[in-house]
Amino acid sequence: MKKILFNLLMVLIFSLTVNAQTINNWRGPNRDGIFHETNLLKVWPENGPKILWTYENLGKGFTSPTLVDGKIYLTGLEGDMGYIYIFSEQGKLEKKIPYGEEISASSGYPGTRSTPTIADNLVYIATGHGKLVCLDLNTEKEKWSKNLFNDFDGKNIRWSLTENLVVDGDVIYVAPGGKKNNVIALNRHNGSLIWSSEGKNEISAYCSPLLIDHNGRKIFVTMMEKNILGLDAGSGALIWSHPHENQYNIYPNTPIYYDNSIYFFSGYGKGGIKVNLNADGSKITQVWANETLDPQMGGAVLLNGYIYGSGHKNRKWFCLDWESGEVKHESRELDKGAVIAADNMLYAYTERGELALIEPLPGSFRVVSKTMITLGSEQHWAHPVIHNGVLYVRHGNALMAFDIREK
Repeated sequence: MKKILFNLLMVLIFSLTVNAQTINNWRGPNRDGIFHETNLLKVWPENGPKILWTYENLGKGFTSPTLVDGKIYLTGLEGDMGYIYIFSEQGKLEKKIPYGEEISASSGYPGTRSTPTIADNLVYIATGHGKLVCLDLNTEKEKWSKNLFNDFDGKNIRWSLTENLVVDGDVIYVAPGGKKNNVIALNRHNGSLIWSSEGKNEISAYCSPLLIDHNGRKIFVTMMEKNILGLDAGSGALIWSHPHENQYNIYPNTPIYYDNSIYFFSGYGKGGIKVNLNADGSKITQVWANETLDPQMGGAVLLNGYIYGSGHKNRKWFCLDWESGEVKHESRELDKGAVIAADNMLYAYTERGELALIEPLPGSFRVVSKTMITLGSEQHWAHPVIHNGVLYVRHGNALMAFDIREK
């Protein structure tokens, strides 16, 4: 009995320790596009969900909002400078903090690229110019920074460095893409190097990576110029790699991990593959490949045994069987775009500005409601976010908050 009570106490202490550290993740708490919300509308009003508020003075950018402890964090470009904007959940701009030079109009596709990652009172951003910066939200000053190109022999890529960062405990991971320092792990409190991996000596390729816990072993998973990499998260040792190359070496999508398997996917007609991991994660085996669903940068979602997403070269929306990779359903009703999920519904935000609510069905899907995003500027590329029954959509210089709660 004493042993049982002791074990329960240890579990409780561990849980409190983990929950004491607030870490925001790209595309939801597990980086898989799924937001754990309930009691959301299953059908929208004819003109779309109610707009709670809008803000139309953001700088240029393609990043998504980050919501932590009642605050909204978002980045934008003004002139040559990147700023982090801090809002209340009621849409009031509370602070605007500069963090470094960003990609300006002279560089093509000007704007911020890295969605801010929040861990406790610290915010982490990777600029398009390769600066990894840590800001202290209490002092509103830079705590530390690293130049991923000069300090770690990284190399900038065609449309500038783009990576939504992974933080785990006291560690932050990033892929400079250098020959020596291909992927690195840093102490997130002071920026000191913990380990460096040569990987396959390939340049970074826009991938926002995934950290998985596979049977107790943490593996850092990313996609570089020509290969998928699996690195031991504790040491940086290359565990396995797998070739995956499209014509432009562009892989912005975060892989999906489920049931001892990983799904990797990219655009330009390359599509995706599913691989199985053995028990200790030291080996992968390809299960299937599918070139039909080839998301360029909108991600995909796995729900109830099916993968949902939109193609790039194959400009349709698809439903794939997780076990076989077989296409079960396809539709041209919407343009290609980003997809997330909540309360067993899909949310699409397309490059034409369509915002749609989709019902996933066994081996199929149905567009239930649709509206248009008319505010904002330039490309419709930012991924939506759902928090406390509110759907946040960023379009260039505009951020919109939609009430999607069931009344």
